[in-house]
Amino acid sequence: VQLQASGGGLVQSGGSLRLSCVASGFTLGYYGYDIAWFRQAPGKEREGVSCINTAEGKAGYADSVKGRFTISRDNAKNTVYLQMNSLTPEDTAVYYCATDFPTIRVLLSMDGCYHGMNYWGEGTQVTVSS
Repeated sequence: VQLQASGGGLVQSGGSLRLSCVASGFTLGYYGYDIAWFRQAPGKEREGVSCINTAEGKAGYADSVKGRFTISRDNAKNTVYLQMNSLTPEDTAVYYCATDFPTIRVLLSMDGCYHGMNYWGEGTQVTVSS
């Protein structure tokens, strides 16, 4: 099982980036595995940013990114995307994707999606300049 995150880079405040998380070793959407994006800025704790159930497409977002970030999946490509718009310097962090595979679970709320991740990809750096 591998998750490969990419798409990070340097962007000016107000700009956009799209991150990709390509999964291998298992199939998205088949059993509804969840894929979540996390981020960690220097000196700060890791925080869940967004999460998606790859079967239903149901998604959740942290309050700090609601209305600016959009998570989506392309199960045919075994890939989850994070479209990030209106970026600010506060979004600067290393972004990671993770999955709950092989756990099959039913969440009452997508707020609980960030717990129970079993596999993590290597991060991709996002830097937003002011």
